[in-house]
Amino acid sequence: MISDATLARINEGVQLHHQQGRRAAARDVFAQIWDEIGGERGDPLHVCVLAHSMADVQDDVHQELVWDRRALAAADLLTDARVAQAGVPMSVASLYPSLHLNLGECYRRLGDLARARECLERAHAGIGALGDDDYGQLIKGGVERLAQQLSAE
Repeated sequence: MISDATLARINEGVQLHHQQGRRAAARDVFAQIWDEIGGERGDPLHVCVLAHSMADVQDDVHQELVWDRRALAAADLLTDARVAQAGVPMSVASLYPSLHLNLGECYRRLGDLARARECLERAHAGIGALGDDDYGQLIKGGVERLAQQLSAE
């Protein structure tokens, strides 16, 4: 169970988006939390999860890319001990396939297919860190979809 209050609040924003379809409301919640944690200077776990979530509620792909890059940069500062301390039941390595998948999707939508393929390779390379649970299946399916889209372009 996630024991970190900031992550719980981020999750509330995620629920606004995914379960209620309220992107703007989720974006507002995320912006408030972003200010509270000190932006990119905040706890890398909070920055990573928040930026990854904020990217999903952007209307502009360029802004989505900015947030996805922030999430990846913060992940590079994370440790498994910090993730476990927050009660998150996964390793840092298991975050990378999703982060690279999202970056690859942004680059594909922007027409930068070379970068999209590079991100796809990185996502695929990290897939072994994923479990065979719902999250793992979701990310593996996304990697496969991106691969199909890129092979068609």
